[in-house]
Amino acid sequence: MQSWACFNGDTKGFYAVLSSVNKSGHLYQTIHETGEAVLNFPSSEIYDKCQKTISNNRFDVDEITASGLTAEPASKVNAPRIRECFLNLECRFLWEREIVEGSTHVLMCLEVVNICGDEEHLDENRQGRYGETGYLYNIHYPVNPECFHGKSHDWLAALNKYKDMGEY
Repeated sequence: MQSWACFNGDTKGFYAVLSSVNKSGHLYQTIHETGEAVLNFPSSEIYDKCQKTISNNRFDVDEITASGLTAEPASKVNAPRIRECFLNLECRFLWEREIVEGSTHVLMCLEVVNICGDEEHLDENRQGRYGETGYLYNIHYPVNPECFHGKSHDWLAALNKYKDMGEY
């Protein structure tokens, strides 16, 4: 499971910027072996399955199969897509940077080369991308922002559409 991503595009392409990739994790290792990855977006319905193997951190275990999900080949990259996820972004590695020297995590940029989405989620009149069955986000380690004290805790939330800002 990877979180803390933002997406940006221009006339040259569409990019995923992952702001906290653990250097000792599976994603980091896989990207350095193949130069490619798929960002799979689970719905709240399968989130618990995705979490099953997160603390495992064993590189000899196929985390997708172990969690009861289905790996399938991606269309344009050499990395698995998760069939049960409603959105899959097939990506190629562009660059990484340590935020501070010696950090255990890196900021990483991937170029999105293919997008696969479930039509039920793409159509707002059917299942939709927002609300309980759509995009999830992680509210990561909220502590007191004035002094950074207190217990940290993660929260999972569903994204709801607030307002249409119009086209630009």
